[in-house]
Amino acid sequence: MSNDLMARLGEFDTPTICNTIELFDVRPRNVGFMDMRIQCNFPELPPMVGYASTALFGSDHQKGGRPNYELLAEQMGDFAKLPGPAVVVVQDIDDPPVSATFGDIMCSAYKAFGAAGLITSGAGRDLDQVQAIGFPVFTGSTICAHGYCHFKELDVPLRIGGMTIHPGDLLHGDRNGVTTIPKDIANEIPDAARQFADVEGQLISYLKEPSPTPAGVVEHFEQLRQRSMELSKSVQSKGR
Repeated sequence: MSNDLMARLGEFDTPTICNTIELFDVRPRNVGFMDMRIQCNFPELPPMVGYASTALFGSDHQKGGRPNYELLAEQMGDFAKLPGPAVVVVQDIDDPPVSATFGDIMCSAYKAFGAAGLITSGAGRDLDQVQAIGFPVFTGSTICAHGYCHFKELDVPLRIGGMTIHPGDLLHGDRNGVTTIPKDIANEIPDAARQFADVEGQLISYLKEPSPTPAGVVEHFEQLRQRSMELSKSVQSKGR
């Protein structure tokens, strides 16, 4: 998938992406996105779009074997195998998390190798410094220390935010949360999202008029429903 597609997906907020995915009817409406346990740390940043680079993480016990910085370097080297920018996704196996998954050095390294952001079920730290470099992070909590932090496995399926993330999954996240985008419809999402936003905009414009009426609201909601159904039929027919 092209950098142009990544940029076009990044023009929309994550709720609009979720609404657009629903038009294609490729999955149930109650799956495919992370739950409230995963929170955006820097809501002022634009949407994050990229492909999952996954890792299992722990920090409660010392680890033998390869130093963690070697595994970090291996992970960053594997970013080049993805079809676009990486989103680092980390499942903390300690429950509750013992210490931070990341700090400013790790995030600076990820950004230097082209990563679009980071998601962890665990904690983060050095948030002022990470915010200063404009690197999106999504966490379950904040903890000031790094403990015995180490990666346990790379490029494995994870459970995070109530869903399974596979290496290479296409992700979109902003201040509203994180969703996956099914790859088989990804190229069609930007145009459909633009059309859907235009349809919604007509209702919003009516609600901003000086004297909207309850009957008018019903009428415009019905128009929204009808136009959404038409758009859904249109995008689904293109995929057949």
